[in-house]
Amino acid sequence: MGNLVVVGADGSSSSLAAVGTAAREAQRRRAALRVVYAINWPVRPMYAPLDTTPLNRLIGEAADHARRVAPEVTVTEAMLPGDTVSVLEAESRTADLLVVGARGTGGFIGMLLGSTAASLAAHSPCPVMVAREEPADAGPIVLCVDGSPAGEAAVEFAFAEAALRGAEISAVHVWPPDHAPAGTGVEIPERLLAQALAGHAQTHPDVTVRREVASGETREVLIERSRNAQLVVVGARGRGGFTGLLLGSVSQALLHHAHSSVVVVRGGTQSDVP
Repeated sequence: MGNLVVVGADGSSSSLAAVGTAAREAQRRRAALRVVYAINWPVRPMYAPLDTTPLNRLIGEAADHARRVAPEVTVTEAMLPGDTVSVLEAESRTADLLVVGARGTGGFIGMLLGSTAASLAAHSPCPVMVAREEPADAGPIVLCVDGSPAGEAAVEFAFAEAALRGAEISAVHVWPPDHAPAGTGVEIPERLLAQALAGHAQTHPDVTVRREVASGETREVLIERSRNAQLVVVGARGRGGFTGLLLGSVSQALLHHAHSSVVVVRGGTQSDVP
């Protein structure tokens, strides 16, 4: 793991919860935390004064909250001009994890996972965590395994995160038997799941992994599994339920509807898009 966690702040209760989550993530990683507010001012007369006093107070309160949650973490703060997605995407280039709230105000207007979180998850170089206001600190890390090369980065992140949290991994591969070629059985997805996890299980021998081949609609299965999870980890795109979208429909559905916090991990480059 690296040295910097970045969190977006906007003054909402959701973003304040995200700041707390980010502080705990920084503490686990022994990383610094950077609290960022994007200033997207409306058009105004050139002579109008730019009063940043309320924003200074807002971001100061967010940073103070982070220090209370994790006193040993080095916390810095920044107000940067630009729209939220552009500012946080730029910040993510030097970060190991970007954390945002599931909904917000101000710079995050319309974000019940509107464009902001989905755009960040699709384009940010580092993993993006969308934090729920009441994050769970118990239960497994649910890992969606689709067997694609792009999904490898999500598997790697989940194992490292499980080691940091002392959590189990519930690795789920959703197998739609109605779409399977004739004559194929559950041994094929079971083998895929085992192969996707094998090297990581050796690298992290202390992490307990429970494997599940589930039948059903991928989004519905994973949303249901998130009820008892402390975190869901998913790739930004892959094959199967992920095909064809820059941020796949499964990832989008989890961002909107998962009961736990969600981390979307990109794998590969733009040229990998199917």
